[in-house]
Amino acid sequence: MGISLQWLGHASFKICHEDKVIYIDPWKLKESPHDATLVLVSHSHYDHYSAEDIARASGPDTKLIAPADVVEKQGNGQAIKPGQKIELNGNKVTSVPAYNPNKQFHPKSNNWVGFIIEVGAKRIYYAGDTDLTAEMKAVEDIDIALLPVGGTYTMNAEDAAEAAGYIKPKQAIPYHWGDIVGSRKEADQFAEMSQCKVTVMSAGETINIE
Repeated sequence: MGISLQWLGHASFKICHEDKVIYIDPWKLKESPHDATLVLVSHSHYDHYSAEDIARASGPDTKLIAPADVVEKQGNGQAIKPGQKIELNGNKVTSVPAYNPNKQFHPKSNNWVGFIIEVGAKRIYYAGDTDLTAEMKAVEDIDIALLPVGGTYTMNAEDAAEAAGYIKPKQAIPYHWGDIVGSRKEADQFAEMSQCKVTVMSAGETINIE
């Protein structure tokens, strides 16, 4: 059985493989499937940490991995620090610092993160809300890179294309557009400027990762 990746819109994704169902930053979920085995939350901004949407995704055995401020607000979960690797119920997750070096929105001192998720034989990198950083440039051996392109709070399309040039993923998917900030224009610009294969997804769309 392969791996499926669904873009739920904005910065939310759902990854399924065998008995694992992983949500990343669930927000504005249209249903309440209660099927998550693992929920990953990158930081505590409302469009990434939503207790209501975590509840919609979660079942009785769901685990949460998130930065300490999210775990404190949620009242449960396992805190992860930048650069830390956690193996939980067969899920291998490594955090990568996510921050704005020259903006106030996501200070490095908050210890917010992106994630490298090992699913099956694949490595999926979710960058979080971040600009291009030295830590991101060091990310390697990535099959799928999920990169923000909306600008203002994160990288814009040009910066994300530069990031993809460092990371060299087999495939990249833009997010953080279509809601709050960013449009299809930014996603298409990223695709045009990137050297790797880029898939611009529609909200709700699912692709299979071979």
